[in-house]
Amino acid sequence: MVKRVFDIFISLIGLIFISPLFLVLIIFSAIDTSSNGFFLQIRIGKEGKKFLIYKIRTYHAINHTLSNYGRWLRKSKLDEIPQLINILKGEMSLVGPRPDVEKAYDKLSVEHKKIMCLKPGITSLATLKYYNEEYLLRNVENQKDYIDKVIFPDKVRMNMYYFYNQSIVLDIKILIRTIIVVIFKNKQ
Repeated sequence: MVKRVFDIFISLIGLIFISPLFLVLIIFSAIDTSSNGFFLQIRIGKEGKKFLIYKIRTYHAINHTLSNYGRWLRKSKLDEIPQLINILKGEMSLVGPRPDVEKAYDKLSVEHKKIMCLKPGITSLATLKYYNEEYLLRNVENQKDYIDKVIFPDKVRMNMYYFYNQSIVLDIKILIRTIIVVIFKNKQ
């Protein structure tokens, strides 16, 4: 209950203060990607329930290539702002395992499926560690194999740690680390 109240309070404050920026980002995205500026996709949430995740579009609607503006949005993580709406709707939390597509959950063992008892989050320990995953994968020859054998199991391990140790204090620590990473990693 405390986590839900915390999520609602922070996401409402966030939306109120960043709504002008949010509107500008959506307008630029709509122009840049020849679309409505939003990216919507079915993801798996708590207890395996499907929901529609909101993001700012980063790929061109016609040729499906990542735009320069989209690259900047992703690096700054500003494309994630619309997920504050998912939080208000109760589909997501500020902190929790990142929501994934359905087929990713098919890879989980019975023990690891416990993470599906959690609401997915905008940030997590895995999000912090793999903040720059796209850059990390540039130097990997077989990206799919590396994701399946190294990154995915590591993310699951961190999500299981969160499952067993979740608390409002841990959430606040993760949120503070996320803010620091977003601010300082983007200056590099």
